[in-house]
Amino acid sequence: MPQITLPDGTSRQFDQAVTVADIAASIGEGLARATLAGRVNGDLVDASFLIEEDAEVAIVTSRDEEDALELIRHDAAHVMAQAVQELFPGTQVTIGPAIDNGFYYDFSREEAFTPDDLQKIEDRMREIVGRKLPIEREVWDRNEAIELFKGIGEHYKVELIEAIPEGEEVSIYRQGDWFDVCRGPHLQNTGKLPKGFKLMKLAGAYWRGDSDNEMLQRIYGTAWRDKKELKAYLNRLEEAEKRDHRKIGKTQNLFHTQEEAPGMVFWHDKGWSVYLTVQQYIRDKLRDHGYQEVHTPQVIDRSLWEKSGHWDKFGDMIFTTHSENRDYAIKPMNCPAHIQIYNHGLKSYRDLPLRLAEFGSCHRNEPSGTLHGLMRVRNFVQDDAHIFCTEEQILSEVLAFNDLLFEVYKDFGFDDVLIKLSTRPEKRVGSDETWDKAEKSLQDALDSRGIEWELQPGEGAFYGPKIEYSLRDCLDRVWQLGTIQLDFSMPERLGATYVAEDNTKQTPVMLHRAILGSLERFIGILIEHYAGAMPFWLAPTQAVIANITDKQAEYAKKVAESLSNHGFRVETDLRNEKIGFKIREHTLQRVPYLLVIGDREMESGAVAVRTRSGEDLGSMPVDEVIKLFSETVASYQ
Repeated sequence: MPQITLPDGTSRQFDQAVTVADIAASIGEGLARATLAGRVNGDLVDASFLIEEDAEVAIVTSRDEEDALELIRHDAAHVMAQAVQELFPGTQVTIGPAIDNGFYYDFSREEAFTPDDLQKIEDRMREIVGRKLPIEREVWDRNEAIELFKGIGEHYKVELIEAIPEGEEVSIYRQGDWFDVCRGPHLQNTGKLPKGFKLMKLAGAYWRGDSDNEMLQRIYGTAWRDKKELKAYLNRLEEAEKRDHRKIGKTQNLFHTQEEAPGMVFWHDKGWSVYLTVQQYIRDKLRDHGYQEVHTPQVIDRSLWEKSGHWDKFGDMIFTTHSENRDYAIKPMNCPAHIQIYNHGLKSYRDLPLRLAEFGSCHRNEPSGTLHGLMRVRNFVQDDAHIFCTEEQILSEVLAFNDLLFEVYKDFGFDDVLIKLSTRPEKRVGSDETWDKAEKSLQDALDSRGIEWELQPGEGAFYGPKIEYSLRDCLDRVWQLGTIQLDFSMPERLGATYVAEDNTKQTPVMLHRAILGSLERFIGILIEHYAGAMPFWLAPTQAVIANITDKQAEYAKKVAESLSNHGFRVETDLRNEKIGFKIREHTLQRVPYLLVIGDREMESGAVAVRTRSGEDLGSMPVDEVIKLFSETVASYQ
């Protein structure tokens, strides 16, 4: 006689074992129709899951966004796989999970799928949904499952089942005549799958991600709770395409990449202006917050990377070179080099905390298939810094970093920050007592600021816990950027010590921290977030001065000189073109201000001011323009 406790605290007693669907029906007919699945003692389960003992139960409906989307996308993957095998007999299905914004399935088929095939598969999916096929879980004997899948030629499934330990049973989900190995859970029938799904693209993928294995064909799809959500997502994709930083970079002449230097950026004058502005902004912030800026070698002997542990952990990612019988690494990160600076001279507890910052150029041998404009590169610069401190100073340093990070993000126009705290993994260095203190320091720092955060148990680095900071942009995309990580290992490995107040030698704690992460990637995010229309203080060209006739050319040059002398980035457009043409061209280039000069403006010592949004601010004396620009810069910082 199980007693079921619902989320509102009420309880229901049942005379016999009961399913999640039965519980929903006992509450009301409407809830029964809306039920997708359930949570029993916190675990997501099928609506048909049988509860035989007392339990806490929550009914999952489409209102439970995270759970609902997980179920919908997983079911969509199964329906797609069934559609593919109905349309293309002999195709083997492999793995098909739900992912962010959608799902995919990998298939083994001799012939290549075509874009036209995607529409056929999607049409068959809608037909399968219309059949309202019951989705039922079955439990099979492991060895019998192996023989069955061998018999139907599904050798990838056989390999997956063979990885299950001997004696364990195999979970199978069946919808109509089609079935697959799956843990579940799933919806009650295919008719429960909403119509808000669409197949998106084809790609290649190696079996189990190993390039030594067969190349499979992957079909990606997206699935949502209804057509409205699907339409909104597709609109976001369309908008993202318009904002692609690679396209804007070309249109605005900011940067380019080319095959001769894969994953490395050729910055043009205007793009480099943005880069230097971002870098100088961070440099000033760090100086104001007590950081020392340092610079370390680009090429360092292999032995240092072996001592630090990077060679064994990241060896495949490290570019190397050789000279005079010595192996060198081209610096993939700055941490070991900063410890060398710390170690240069005896340190006392009075010298701590010591904050070392570097805009160090790093190289990592990222796979060529992952390279993507500014977002994924092989050569990058981080706003990297390391803080050497005592254990007692961890909390205050994390608090100071947290405040600095939010200040920086706000200045760049980002207010929606997502935070995750990652705690000790199973394999780690350091005592439990040290980990307790470190994790508490990070949690206290977040809680003392009233910040919402999500716990990621076991996701910390082997050397210490960390906080990750992610930004949500205008298209609702999340970008992981900032981090602060506590490290008890590397300082000890590389011999970093300080003389404590009791004259004993102690190892400092090392805080790895970054706010923007890679400057290249952050600028790519800025370009897409603002669609190339950078805030005034960041814009590579802040104003263009355009004359109407040649008569105003000399005056236009004097205005440009005056604005430049006040530190503003301005250009003149003295071409023999109609003023309307000039205005349109520079508006498309997203220049914040257009200053137009005709005879009247020249005679009165003024300029006609227009914004890139088309607003006409009227005629202003040059001194007022300088005041306007100065106030605009101040409003962003």
